[in-house]
Amino acid sequence: MSMLRFGTVGNPLSTPPRPGGTVGGIQRIHELGLGALELAWVRSVRVSEETCQRIREAAAALGIALSVHAPYFINLNARDRAGYRASKERLMAAARAGFRAGARDIVFHPGAYQGARPERAYETVRRRLQEIVEELREEGVDVTLRPETMGKSALFGTLDEVIQLSREVPGVLPCVDFAHLHARAGDGSFNSYAEFVEALKRVAAGLGPRGLQDLHIHVSGIAYTRKGERHHLNLKEADLRYEELLQALIDLGAQGRVLCESPNLEEDALLLQATYRRLLEKASASREEVG
Repeated sequence: MSMLRFGTVGNPLSTPPRPGGTVGGIQRIHELGLGALELAWVRSVRVSEETCQRIREAAAALGIALSVHAPYFINLNARDRAGYRASKERLMAAARAGFRAGARDIVFHPGAYQGARPERAYETVRRRLQEIVEELREEGVDVTLRPETMGKSALFGTLDEVIQLSREVPGVLPCVDFAHLHARAGDGSFNSYAEFVEALKRVAAGLGPRGLQDLHIHVSGIAYTRKGERHHLNLKEADLRYEELLQALIDLGAQGRVLCESPNLEEDALLLQATYRRLLEKASASREEVG
C-alpha cells in the first residue's frame, strides 16, 4: 500500500488552457494519476474568495491534497522592522488564502543569516515565527507552517534548524527539500542511502512519530557549485540518487507527500511515483518470501 502521495509544485505543464488556472491544474493532477498539488504562489498572493472556494471544491471532489508555496520574498531574520513586517504579511496572506482554498500546509523560505551567527538568527526566526503562528490561530487560520530546508549555506534552513523550529513552535513542521540538502554543502555529499536514512532518523528523533508520518518533501534534480544551489534540473540530467532516497523512505515507513520541482514537473513526478511503487512492490515481495 502506497504511503506517499506524489505531485508537483505548480500546475503540471500539460494543464490545458480550459478551465486553466489552479482548478485546471487539480484536474490534470488527477488525470495523470498523481495525488498532490502545491500551489506556487511564489511571487504574490492574489486570489479571490470565489477562486479559493472553487479550488477547495475541485480538490475535495477529486481527492487531491493541497499545499501552498508562499512567496519567495520572506525573511524572518530581516534586520529592519519594515522588512520583517512585509515578510510577515506575505506569509500570513499565503496562510489565509491557502486555508480558504483547502490547503493545510504552507511552505516558505525562512530567510538568510545576513551576517548573523546561526544561533542568533535562529532565535530571531523562532520568536517571529511564534508570533505569526499565534496571530493566525487567533484568526482561526488552522494551517501548518513548513519552513523549508535551503540549498545555500548563506541561507537559514539546515535540517537541524527546521527540526528545532518544529519542536519549539506548535503548528510548525519541516518541508524537507532533499535536493537543497544535497546542494547545500556544495561538495556532492548528502547523496546516498545511508545519508538519507540518517536524515530521516534525525527527523524522527526530533519530532517523534509524527515526524515520519506527516512528511512534506520536495525533490528535483539540482545543479550546484561550492556555494550551493544554482538551479533545478530534471532528475535524469542530475546526480541526485533519487532511487536510494525513495528506498530510504520505504524502509523507514515514511508517510506524507513528495512534491516535484524539476523543470519538467509532472514527468519527474510520475517517474518518482513509478519508481517508488516498483520499490514498494519489491519490498513487499521480499517480505512475503521471508514469511
